Amino acid sequence: MPTLPIDLIAPLFDPATFARRGAVDDILRTVRREYPLARAEVPGYDPHWIVSRHADIQAVSRQNDLFHNADRSATLIPRLGEQLVQQFTGGDYNLFRSLVQLDGEEHKAYRRVLFQALSASAVARFEQNIRATAQAQVRRLEAAGGTIDWSSAIASPYPLRVVLDIIGVPEAQHEDMLRLTQWLFSWADPDLCRPGTDPREPQQQPRTWKIVFDEFDACFSDLIARRRREPREDLASLIANASIDGSPLEHTRAISYFAILATAGHDSTAHTTATAMWEMAEQPDLFSRVRENPAQLDRFVDESIRWATPVKHFVRHATADCELAGQHIARGDRLYLSYPSGNRDEAEFEAPFEFRPDRARNRHVGFGYGGHVCLGQHLARLEMRTLWQELLPRLDAVEMNGEARLIASEFVSGPKAVPIRFRLAAAGRSAHATRA
Repeated sequence: MPTLPIDLIAPLFDPATFARRGAVDDILRTVRREYPLARAEVPGYDPHWIVSRHADIQAVSRQNDLFHNADRSATLIPRLGEQLVQQFTGGDYNLFRSLVQLDGEEHKAYRRVLFQALSASAVARFEQNIRATAQAQVRRLEAAGGTIDWSSAIASPYPLRVVLDIIGVPEAQHEDMLRLTQWLFSWADPDLCRPGTDPREPQQQPRTWKIVFDEFDACFSDLIARRRREPREDLASLIANASIDGSPLEHTRAISYFAILATAGHDSTAHTTATAMWEMAEQPDLFSRVRENPAQLDRFVDESIRWATPVKHFVRHATADCELAGQHIARGDRLYLSYPSGNRDEAEFEAPFEFRPDRARNRHVGFGYGGHVCLGQHLARLEMRTLWQELLPRLDAVEMNGEARLIASEFVSGPKAVPIRFRLAAAGRSAHATRA
């Protein structure tokens, strides 16, 4: 059984590694080359198979009956943390029971609640409001006077507003949703974590999860009650009034449904948009290519997703003995799917370490793959395309105005600061000039 050297793989289990630009890519390049499917035995954690190749990630992701999400934690967590989760839940391995932490027919039933509402054709009905929100962000940029932190001032608030408006979360609670998202996904980052958090404490992560879940419970229980009394044309009404087998959604699963929409629904889009601007601000030629080729904006968006890969991993659990890429996987084994590794796999992508805005063949796994592929992927693409359509005509030049900084998070992360200096284009240039 191939086993990864501790000194090579242990940093992948440390949130701080993801705050160092290039550090994760360096680790995973070696893993793909020398240990493409091997066991990681890191102190404090159960053993995990590290699934690093694009083809193997797809193979696991398309076999949802063989590789479950919900039998144990669907994300990386130390043993002591998992034990605390079980204390909180009375034996369950998951505090949240969102689509990520469901399997089989239950997962399919809960996914159907919003499947049609978030289909590629259905999200088009949101475009007018999304465009208005994008235009408001462009006005914020125009008022900034030539310098701005793109990540915190534009990339983060834009999808937050879009998604929470579509769900139906009152504007007065938007900042609370951002705070809870940061506590949940950036629990170990010194700038974004819950005050008093000590990331060296293995039980700190689930304690934060419990606090965040309880706050979501208070917020969304009230929203569910209001939407049942007075339904509206929003996603909250669909969830609040949905039924499975003739009964309303189970409470924990309903709260978790709202939670994943209100967190992952905007956070990954923010990280992708921030990363794309970072690349353009460092590469004037890249900025010019994107700005002058509006017909390729869809390709640029997908390349941005591949390049950023905000969701770093999910953990699957084998339900039976099986073989994967020539290795014997035993029932109960845990498999860590490394999406950044899959999206840099030399066997799948030509020049994977080049940002190519016109990349034609781009089967990235930035939204996952198979039955658990991101339900909001079509909305995310629409949000990003619309923002660039509105923004690019107003920019003549952009460059870095300081050092960008990354979030310390092993699960969902991206830039937390992208300071830029920019020059506006002539006021008469039409936003329609860059629309595909």
